Amino acid sequence: MSQRIGLWTTTSLVMGNMIASAMFMLPATLASYGSISLIGWLVSGVGAVCLALVYSWLSQLMPVANGGPYAYTRQGLGDFAAFLVAWGYWISLWCTNAAIAVAFVSYLTVFIPQLGSNSVLAVATGLGTVWALTWVNTRGLRQAGNVQVVTTILKITPLLLVTIGGFFFIDTKNYLPFNAGEHSNFGAITATATLTLFAFMGLECATVPSGHVKEPEKTIPRATMLGTVAVTILYVIGTVVIMGVLPPSVLKNSQAPFADAAASMWGEWARYLVGAGAVISTFGALNGWILMQGQIPAAAAADKLLPSIFKIENKVGAPVFSLVISSVLVSLLLMMNFSRSLGDTYQFAILLTAMVVLIPYSFSAVAFVIMGAKEKRWTSWKLVVATIAFLYSVWAVAGSGQEAVYWGFILLLIGVPIFGWSRMRG
Repeated sequence: MSQRIGLWTTTSLVMGNMIASAMFMLPATLASYGSISLIGWLVSGVGAVCLALVYSWLSQLMPVANGGPYAYTRQGLGDFAAFLVAWGYWISLWCTNAAIAVAFVSYLTVFIPQLGSNSVLAVATGLGTVWALTWVNTRGLRQAGNVQVVTTILKITPLLLVTIGGFFFIDTKNYLPFNAGEHSNFGAITATATLTLFAFMGLECATVPSGHVKEPEKTIPRATMLGTVAVTILYVIGTVVIMGVLPPSVLKNSQAPFADAAASMWGEWARYLVGAGAVISTFGALNGWILMQGQIPAAAAADKLLPSIFKIENKVGAPVFSLVISSVLVSLLLMMNFSRSLGDTYQFAILLTAMVVLIPYSFSAVAFVIMGAKEKRWTSWKLVVATIAFLYSVWAVAGSGQEAVYWGFILLLIGVPIFGWSRMRG
């Protein structure tokens, strides 16, 4: 009972995990597409709200569902589909944490410029942060949740400062050309919607530790919708402001776009203020996602769909082996991809993440329809929302790119013999 978390901690888990590296890094990534990328944001926002509604309704159908998307899929679609969700979601967590670690190091270049040119120093910094937060999460869910609340409050302050203040510095010429890339308008919207999908990862986080949430049937739906809607508004308005303040030629080459925008408006002191906020933001998000990487495989192992080592807990109830094994994989991904530039590493990681996380999202939408039909708890309105969530998840695969799709399916196929071995052992 001492490890249970309430509404504010659960909401901060949703907001803190969503407001991660994407809010601070994506304006630079999207700059090469032009202001048409704002439409991609809006498309992703609609899809994200539909997914959030689906997870809110699922949490009412099944209040205690450790593993969130995994547990819902197992209830609605059976063991093999649940394994694919757990395996795919777990893969997305390695990629997410690698991407956030890259963004954390990237924003640290504001204070330590050598990190931008010294790969060894950058890798060491990223690895040190990942393992420090892994240790924090072995101390228990409540302690990790306290870190999340504090960092969420600290990260929102500079974002609001730049977003509100930036309206007075917008130059509408910076929004031209509307489509700056080589894609057609539809192709550009598809690509940017997939890139921005990564920014909405985390909307389901309130459902994952549901067994540790106070009054989950009330707390989880509220936290999911409150966090998703607030973050969506902040994302869209923040990107509009940054694109309006910085010229496209400057923005697409920026390693810290919010900090650069603040510096252009108020001087160098503002760069350090926003840079500090971004460092805190990515640090807090990394903490929250490391918490997730322990919960998902532990839930699957408890149902004998992953090797039993993942469900072993320490004396405070933390799935310690699940956390450690996951962080080893995050570390390997970091070391493999830091040979690229920070921006290229970040973009590859988020595309791979978006690809594999679409499976849990699409399966969850299908599971809701099946579970709702069995219990006669869904209406035509809910069916429409679930259908939009499913179609959006499937459509977004097209924007992931050939490399991300290839590696995503390879990683999923690797998991199939692990599923068979776990079932035979069980």
